[in-house]
Amino acid sequence: MTSFQALRVEKSDDGSFKRTVQERTVDELPPGDLLIDVRYSSLNYKDALSATGAPGVTRNYPHTPGIDVAGVVLDSQSEGFREGDEVIAIGFDLGMDTDGGFAQRVRIPATWALPLPAGLSLRESMILGTAGFTAALCIHKLEDAGMRPGHGPVLVTGATGGVGSVAVHLLSSLGYQAFAASGKSSQTEFLKALGAHEVLSREDVSNDSHRPLQREKWAGVVDTVGGDMMMNAIKALNYGASLAACGLVQSPTFTGTVLPFILRHVNLLGVDSVELPLDQKATIWDKLSSNWKIDSLESLATVLSLETLSDCIDKILEGKMVGRGLVDLSQT
Repeated sequence: MTSFQALRVEKSDDGSFKRTVQERTVDELPPGDLLIDVRYSSLNYKDALSATGAPGVTRNYPHTPGIDVAGVVLDSQSEGFREGDEVIAIGFDLGMDTDGGFAQRVRIPATWALPLPAGLSLRESMILGTAGFTAALCIHKLEDAGMRPGHGPVLVTGATGGVGSVAVHLLSSLGYQAFAASGKSSQTEFLKALGAHEVLSREDVSNDSHRPLQREKWAGVVDTVGGDMMMNAIKALNYGASLAACGLVQSPTFTGTVLPFILRHVNLLGVDSVELPLDQKATIWDKLSSNWKIDSLESLATVLSLETLSDCIDKILEGKMVGRGLVDLSQT
């Protein structure tokens, strides 16, 4: 098939952005080592930013977003892959300024791709996608810093989102007491079903923001929102504990002091899944396909098509998306 369907984002003369499903040809794709038949992608917050022209995400339009891809190699110019190989690719420039996974075909450098781990299906890998991968990377980094299930409760902020929901589910399956903080009171049962030990309101983790320290409470934190909520969580870390920061939905800035760091010996851990070296990405995917594999992944997924994707892009920006958006291109 030389032609295929793709979601295209176009910038109008008045500065607005329009999203439509269009027919494209393989010849229009950028250069690369691997031509991939995309079976699944997933919807992430960054995809929504790319699809709406947010500054600093995508510079050149028309463009196809989609920072995640799972599919089958149709043509390989790399010794590391052969036609028919099942592969996954997340991050790097995929879906940012290189046409991404919201299409039936992508062409990418071989250095962006990994063989699909034996314990995961293509569909499962994209229910996880970048968001699920990031959740696992946060927990991996927290454990490297010393966090263990017996040390006490672990807070997850923005718990109904893509990263947060997987983090709650994964922490629970690993034996942690996951405390899920969310502004969506209607999703308490959803979070409990994922294994949340307790569900907290946004206000529960945002009070006493003027105090330099709070009572020690958390053995670790997976923070997806940034801003002052992140700083409040740092103030309440147990002595020697850590917070893994991976998001900025609330704000990229925060106000605080160095007191938690020098009096409580705590750590702020930055987490990036985009430029993470491929061997380190492989380590996390191997965990997610084996001893960290999550049962009932389907319970996290809202299945989308190219035709229904645009509405959910608006929903995720409005904070109304719950769980993971799985873009199914296998039947397109």
